[in-house]
Amino acid sequence: MSYSFLRESKLYLVYGGTKYNIRTTSAITFNQTFAEDSYPVKTLHEQTKMFEGSTITKANPATFTVEVPLTIEKDESIVLDLISDLVATTDAGISTQQLKSFDMYVQTGSSTFKIENCIITQAVFDINRTDQFKVQLEGEGTKLSRAGDENFSIPGSAQSETSTRTPLLVFPSISIGGTNVKSLLSCNVQIQNNVEWTPFENLQNSLSVTSPSNVQYPDTYTVGTRIVSGAITQYQTDNNINDHVDFSTNVELIITAKKVSDSSDFWKLTLNPAMYTARLNPSDIYTKSYDYRSLDNTAVGTRISVYS
Repeated sequence: MSYSFLRESKLYLVYGGTKYNIRTTSAITFNQTFAEDSYPVKTLHEQTKMFEGSTITKANPATFTVEVPLTIEKDESIVLDLISDLVATTDAGISTQQLKSFDMYVQTGSSTFKIENCIITQAVFDINRTDQFKVQLEGEGTKLSRAGDENFSIPGSAQSETSTRTPLLVFPSISIGGTNVKSLLSCNVQIQNNVEWTPFENLQNSLSVTSPSNVQYPDTYTVGTRIVSGAITQYQTDNNINDHVDFSTNVELIITAKKVSDSSDFWKLTLNPAMYTARLNPSDIYTKSYDYRSLDNTAVGTRISVYS
């Protein structure tokens, strides 16, 4: 008997026929649940009393969360493409925009798990001096299964990898309406793709469900709203005390993650137009937060103008 340990897990993404080995922290979770429908059942001896019966004919979308360090070598750059880019699809002559989908494999010391047709629904970037620059991902897929043991051969041509993965520290540089924000403490950026899975349960198929092997799994989805938002935190000083309550509904916001080592740009996001509201945070050291949101989220990928 052998156990599977999270610290031994390896993450692979297969997209466009290429297999990417994504190095992660230990913050990996994934699962899939089934949807239960209950119904009242009369008992033989007491027709007026009922207990609850249960039927299970479909599965909910599989879910996963992953935390990926962004490195100087940028071998994990595929993750940024999957977060932001859309692809055009045509069905019955109707064109729609869909998120890029991929298959996800998690390989442990005894098993290889697969989540099919994954999409990323949320990504959070934390930019501060005290921690390694990472992106936290959340996503969904159609089906979770055990593809094989630890020797399972994951399909796809392996991505050419660098011999090292070098983590880095970054600090935020923010410009609001052409003015640099001083005394910055931290900044986070959240890219959220709101999706709705198309109803996939039908009576004919539900009658034949006998086990997880023939249960009904989700198939297609539609992309609803796409939101880019977050918060910027700065220290409250005598130089910005008069701005403790402020807002704007049409402003250019530029967020840059600069390398601590040489202050060069590593990652940059430009939102124009954007809105923000400012609020004061009394604590041991007074701080001020800008809560912001992009007002045009139609081309999120092109707004990430620097990643180098």
